[in-house]
Amino acid sequence: MDDAPGRKPWKAFRPDGVIIFSDILTPLPAFGVPFDIEDVRGPVISSPIHSEEDLNSLHPIDLDKLSFVGESLKILRQEVGGHAAVLGFVGAPWTIATYIVEGCTTRTYSKIKSMCHTEPHVLRTLLSHLTRAITDYIIYQVQSGAHCIQIFDSWGGQLPPDMWEHWSKPYIKEIVDVVKKRCPETPLVLYINGNGGLLERMKDTGVDVIGLDWTVDMADGRRRLGSGISVQGNVDPAYLFSPFNALTEEIQRVVRCAGPRRHILNLGHGVLVGTPEEAVAHFFEVARSLEFETLFRDKSAEEPNLVV
Repeated sequence: MDDAPGRKPWKAFRPDGVIIFSDILTPLPAFGVPFDIEDVRGPVISSPIHSEEDLNSLHPIDLDKLSFVGESLKILRQEVGGHAAVLGFVGAPWTIATYIVEGCTTRTYSKIKSMCHTEPHVLRTLLSHLTRAITDYIIYQVQSGAHCIQIFDSWGGQLPPDMWEHWSKPYIKEIVDVVKKRCPETPLVLYINGNGGLLERMKDTGVDVIGLDWTVDMADGRRRLGSGISVQGNVDPAYLFSPFNALTEEIQRVVRCAGPRRHILNLGHGVLVGTPEEAVAHFFEVARSLEFETLFRDKSAEEPNLVV
């Protein structure tokens, strides 16, 4: 159907990248963790993993159960032709584990954080299993047509930096290492909510692009990460509810702060519910109208000592 909901954004806005977004928990049943989506509570896992015995329910990922993902990517790749990059996505092991251990969405992460100290061997086994499953899932998405993969460690920012270094980073790095060997031409993007305290550590995972949320100043993020790695973001999604002139100025500011190379202009998180479509259209219009020579010549005149 030409007017299927999944195709409307592509036809309306013609972005440089397109993604079929369902949920980072989509692959869970394929490796032994069934879940339901409740109207109020969101995802609910009726048999969370808390012990060695609970780990027995896990098995290697069955990619046949995710064939609909592969088919969707193939259709999208055909739909956009050579006019846009097709993006795949996965949840990082720590973030997926938070749901499996907590059993549902949480604001405290108390069960899994406690597990780091009370049952560390169980948590390590779970994270290792997730690492293997997510790696296979990424490779499957690439083979199905994804040009690029985004890794969402959405709840990694809930960990103190030293704990993220111990309980999340090694597993992301393992995924990156394997995917780089199997799919060396596929760029990998890493995004974490609340990642201001983790930028340098994120860079050490070996990904190609660091996604910045809107709480990180783009100029500060670029200084800390350097010019040798790409950054993505990071306009506050709430700006799309502002007058167009304010949105225009913010887009220009973010682009200036990111520098003339290795920047993927994007929001600092997803489009918020209720965002006016005309504001999304304006975002794209401004992005396409940017004249880099003028933008960065003006920036140089304003701040002659800035080095990017």
